[in-house]
Formats: sequence, structure tokens, C-alpha cells
Amino acid sequence: MQLLTLPPSPSLATSIRATAQVFEDPKSQALLAHLQQVAPSEASVLIIGETGTGKELVARHIHNLSGRRNGPFVAVNCGAFSESLVEAELFGHEKGAFTGALGAKAGWFEEANGGTLFLDEIGDLPMAIQVKLLRVLQEREVVRLGSRKSIPINVRVLAATNVQLEKAINAGHFREDLYYRLNVVALNLHPLRERPGDILPLTRHFIRTYSERLGYGQVALSAEAERKLVEYGWPGNIRELENVIHHSLLTCRDGLVRAEDLRLSNLRLERQDDSTGANIGESAEELLQRAFRRLFEEHDGALYEKVEEGLLRAAYRFCHHNQVHTANLLGLSRNITRTRLIAIGELVVNKRRSQDSAIDNRVVHLSI
Repeated sequence: MQLLTLPPSPSLATSIRATAQVFEDPKSQALLAHLQQVAPSEASVLIIGETGTGKELVARHIHNLSGRRNGPFVAVNCGAFSESLVEAELFGHEKGAFTGALGAKAGWFEEANGGTLFLDEIGDLPMAIQVKLLRVLQEREVVRLGSRKSIPINVRVLAATNVQLEKAINAGHFREDLYYRLNVVALNLHPLRERPGDILPLTRHFIRTYSERLGYGQVALSAEAERKLVEYGWPGNIRELENVIHHSLLTCRDGLVRAEDLRLSNLRLERQDDSTGANIGESAEELLQRAFRRLFEEHDGALYEKVEEGLLRAAYRFCHHNQVHTANLLGLSRNITRTRLIAIGELVVNKRRSQDSAIDNRVVHLSI
């Protein structure tokens, strides 16, 4: 079993980060395979996932698999600093650059020189800092606050976000050029509820970890408790699972964790949209994948034509029966769109009008 863990730190006790990651579920195995392909390169990577899914662990694993493994790995939470301090933290400052700057200080880019800089919650950066970050990534040099001298840097940047940056771009909160600069490679971390194969391996890891800390002997998990863990929605992802296991070990008896020992949150009830069954915040692509899975489960075959026909009908109606807008939306030519709409019966052709048009065309050609 491939297990990733964070280095021990007193701050982890109050952190919302995931402290362990496994790759047992098929979705996680696919992620690992992709990760192993891109890690040796120097490409920037954007890691996308909900809070507590293990984004920093994935970033550390990329660093450890790269040629920079012997250099520093520096993790920075972009949302942890005030807007007035984030520039100095990232790029450094000189003595007297601002009130309280009693001496010169290197920024996180300089600290990560020769290694990897992990920028967590990149979507929280103020727009003014985004401009300067883009310049640093392009020029490969930083200028400390209060200085005019540029400092060359050799840093690979890995960024992470728990929000959809496309929406932030449309809302004017994130720069599109910076997004494309960071998103050379995208790694999507599925929430724990979508990779149930990871739940029990992570559970066993946390049982071992906390049993050792508490001085317990071997602790087992009942079958009913296993079932309860797998069926739960895990709104807090891996970090919530860790907290649940920690609490259950404090209350269990006779070295056995039972279902009643598992204190699960009611937040999962708030994550569901009762009208659709979809998770709040679920992307359109995730909704589409959910619909595809249901189609595959309910039909034996011949789905291609059904899906294509449904897409055409929905797009045509969404565009208020405008052929040109439908073609643009689907990325097709107008002629192809028109032909397919006729074939599925969404567009009825007036034969008399078509004949008249053909006659008119012949007259035009003859007159020319």
C-alpha cells in the first residue's frame, strides 16, 4: 500500500489538512499514475481538491519524485497572511521597507531556491499580488519589497486550490493569464466520498497511529463499524476521518471499535441538494460523469447515438432553437448541426421552400 504522511508537527493537531494519503481506490491509483508521469518534469502543477483531501501530501510526493528532491520543499498557505504582508512574505523585504521591518528578510521564493514552492489556496491571493507573482514566474527573479535589485531564483511552483478558479476568473477575482501559467498540469483530487476504496486503509493507518500514541495494544474494527465508515459522506474528507478515529479510540472498549463508537457529523445532510441528489459545489463535469455512470448502469448498449441525440436536443433548446448559436455552442459547423437536427426530428424542413431556393439559385447562376 502506497502511504503518504506529513512530517510530525505540533501545528497538525489543530490543522484542517490531511495528514495521510493512500492510493488504494481505482481513482486514487489513476491519480498516482498521472502524478508519477509529471513529477520528474519542471512543469508547474495545479492541484485541485476540497479541503482535507491531501493536496499538500500530493505536492510533497511530486517534489520527492522530482530532480529537486534534495532541495527544500516550502509550503505556504496564501490565505494565512493579511493583504499588506503577503507580498513581503512571498518576495521578501529590505530593512525599513515598512513599519516594523527592522531588518532584511528573504521571502518564500528565496527560501525555496533550488527546490519546490507549494502555494496552497492560491485563489486567496489579492489581485495586485497575482500580477507580481506572474512576473516572478515569467522572469524567474524576485525583487524584495523596498529594493530595486532583482534576485535570480530557481524554483518549481506547485499551486493548490479548493475553489473553481474558472468561476473566480469570470467574477474578476483571479487573473486568467496566471491561471494558465500555473495550470500547465492539473491534478484533480477526488473527495473521500468518491473514492471509498481508500477509506478503510486510511482508517487502519489512523488506528495504528493513535493506538501507539495512547499506549494501547492492538485495536480491531467491527464489521458494522467498517460498513458505517464506508457509507458515510465525509464532508471533512481525510482530516475528518482522522478525528473520528481518534475520538473512537478514546471511547471504545475491549480493543474493538464498534459502530456506536463512531461519532459522525450531520454535515453530510447539508451537502446534498434534495432536488438533484448532487453535492453542493459539484462541478458541471462531475454532474455529467454522475449522469454517465447512471446511464451505463441502466442501459446495456447503443448509448452513443442516445447521448449524441440528447446533447443536440438540449443544446438546441438551450439556444432557443437558433441553429447558429447551437453550432457555436457545440463547436460544429452550421451545416453539420442542421443536418443532425433534421435527422433527429428537431428541425422540420419545408420542402417547398427548399425547392424554391434551389430554383432561385439556378436562376442566379444562369444570369451570371
